[in-house]
Amino acid sequence: MRNVALVLFCAISSGLAQGPQSVPTPSIVYSAHDPNSIRDYKTNSRVVHEMVNRLVLAATGQTDVAKAWASLVSPSDRIGIKISAAGGELFTTHHDVVNAIVDGLAAAGHPRGSIIVWDRSLGGIKDAGYRPGMDDYQLKAVPPRDGYDPKAILSAPLIGKLVWGDLDYRSDKGKMLMLSDTENTSNVSHFSRIISTEVTKIINVPVMSSSEMNGIAGCLYNVTIPNIDNWRRFAQGSRFGAESLAEIYSNPLIAQKVVLNLMDGLVAQYAGGPQSQPNYAVHHATLYASKDPVALDAVALKRLEQWRARASLPVIGQAAAYIDFAGALGLGNSAPNRIEIRAVGR
Repeated sequence: MRNVALVLFCAISSGLAQGPQSVPTPSIVYSAHDPNSIRDYKTNSRVVHEMVNRLVLAATGQTDVAKAWASLVSPSDRIGIKISAAGGELFTTHHDVVNAIVDGLAAAGHPRGSIIVWDRSLGGIKDAGYRPGMDDYQLKAVPPRDGYDPKAILSAPLIGKLVWGDLDYRSDKGKMLMLSDTENTSNVSHFSRIISTEVTKIINVPVMSSSEMNGIAGCLYNVTIPNIDNWRRFAQGSRFGAESLAEIYSNPLIAQKVVLNLMDGLVAQYAGGPQSQPNYAVHHATLYASKDPVALDAVALKRLEQWRARASLPVIGQAAAYIDFAGALGLGNSAPNRIEIRAVGR
């Protein structure tokens, strides 16, 4: 593993050395806070809609909600909203947040039925208020194996053990063959078909959450790990595995498609995420938005660390090293002095 890590480090360092490094412009992270937005895990639809609208107006500099969304996506775009559904009833991206986004996109002229709302798995979304077959947008999961695009390949010098559901997993009529330890391993992942061919623009809507393997399950995590197969090798808690998230995000299939990051912090979870752990959750009653995923993740990480410190939990910054690495790759700003947090009032 040490040799694998060294190869990855050298490859990444070489790429950074060869590429021109421009001085990053400051990033703005907009926040909308309203204590009336959620109580006892129940959201106030009207208040949440108003918060989403205020954020998109601020992030785009527009004065009209329809024009704001129209400035982010064109009429010909196929739009996807990437949610986090791992938290089930209490900690899935809130239904009212998604509805507010869809309402805005519809006001900008996009047919509701053409908008895709997705995650790797949608188990538990009914408990979170979603209505498969009744919501007027498409709710999609990534089907095991066939949901991945054999032509959209991601290669990294980290070996992962393939499991059922990965595109290249070898089996015999659903039963695992008697293979050696190396025969069902691979250094290749495939992007989901949704992200490779079905959407041209992405609204990234993660929850405000820690991640046991990657430090924080924020903006960078939300459109990478849940959208590839053979992903476990990037979620092993190793420094080089974590840094790979920045490399994955930089792929044009992601970096050139995400037009807005809107983090759902109505409920924030500072340990055990992104699965629901109510003992480590707080009603934060805040939504965040930024065109810079790195800056938004850096802001969220700092807040999560504060809650963890109060609970006498260890820091998670080392596992989230990919945030600073993403900044070094030019994907955004991670340094506090390059980030402005701007509250958006009523």
